[in-house]
Amino acid sequence: MKGKKKSVLDNDNLTIERPTFVTHLECAMEGDRYTADQVHNLSRAGKPLLVRYDLAGVKKALSKEALAARPADMWRYRELLPVRKCADIVSLGEVMTPLIRLPKLGKKLGGGEIIVKDEGRLPTGSFKARGLVMAVSMGKALGIKHMAMPTNGNAGAALAAYATACGIKTTIFCPADTPEVNVSEIELQGATVYRVNGLIDDCGKIVGEGKAKVGWFDTSTLKEPYRIEGKKTMGLELAEQLGWDVPDVIFYPTGGGTGLIGMWKAFTELESIGFIGSKRPRMVAVQASGCAPMVRAFEAGVEHATRWEDAHTIASGIRVPQAIGDFLILRAVRESKGFAIAVDDEKISAALNEVAREEGLLLCPEGAATYAAYKQSISEGLVAKTDRVMLFNCATGLKYPLPPVTRTLDRHKPIDFAKL
Repeated sequence: MKGKKKSVLDNDNLTIERPTFVTHLECAMEGDRYTADQVHNLSRAGKPLLVRYDLAGVKKALSKEALAARPADMWRYRELLPVRKCADIVSLGEVMTPLIRLPKLGKKLGGGEIIVKDEGRLPTGSFKARGLVMAVSMGKALGIKHMAMPTNGNAGAALAAYATACGIKTTIFCPADTPEVNVSEIELQGATVYRVNGLIDDCGKIVGEGKAKVGWFDTSTLKEPYRIEGKKTMGLELAEQLGWDVPDVIFYPTGGGTGLIGMWKAFTELESIGFIGSKRPRMVAVQASGCAPMVRAFEAGVEHATRWEDAHTIASGIRVPQAIGDFLILRAVRESKGFAIAVDDEKISAALNEVAREEGLLLCPEGAATYAAYKQSISEGLVAKTDRVMLFNCATGLKYPLPPVTRTLDRHKPIDFAKL
């Protein structure tokens, strides 16, 4: 009897059980251990928890050749992810996002290779899908029924979508000036969303207070252990896409910093399993000058960042006045011999315009901030013109207000084609 013909809907990454290697969780600050497969938020010291793996076991179980044969999505890295059973994966199609070169701008700026990792291709149109699919899948595995979070927009949209897909209730709080499209998509995708007269950390306080009163699970950035594990797939993916190599410099739009921390963790794990060598990219934390607590802390040489008062920027995704993972962001930046840099809103807008008009790639404001930061870094001598750099476009530019076009043509009047 012939076997059943395989459908394109049959994704081995989601249907074939793989060996799993999570051993425990540990406090990122104190290093004390916590049991895996239990519900956790922060450590006893009030710091983020990191997932640890039996990397010697992973090394024996996984080869580059086996990996190359798997479907191209983020679940190809199952041995390095925390979800143990296929039944708990809540997937909406987390594709491997493309690397897009900007050759014209590279030539214009001195000959360096500029690569954009375009995260806007993911479900819900942003890289927040990576972290939230992992948090929700682990929430499903651990029996969580109600999740809450503060958001500047895209994370809330991702949480709403994934939680709705598996029947978990969601309550989401966002600053009152969150872009309309984000608020609408959060509600439409099944969450209850509230606009709050404050910033994201004010929304976070409401989530924290409600934890005891309502019993919801606090899914705030780094207040649960698994968003980092989802975001680290950016590092796993880019290394594989570059032929198991890393760029010279990574410019990353930094608010809560989960992705920067996650990628730094990914590179360590990849070296431990023999997939890459000891070379690391310089990690650059990009912030807006209207909200730059990491830049201030980096320049002051301290490990923790104080709250940024009166935070404002058009790049709402990086408008995070205070990050609980501040010390992890700063450690990664310093260990990599990178730096933190702030760019003003005028430069962010100009960068968005320049990349779209020159290369045809529409960035989101936070992604545009990385290009503005790269240009500024070249002019200040912080990076070499010949460096291979990777910029992260963290969401599709279509989720943000675009400039109006008022040009018209009257088809009833004579048309001067020479002027068109």
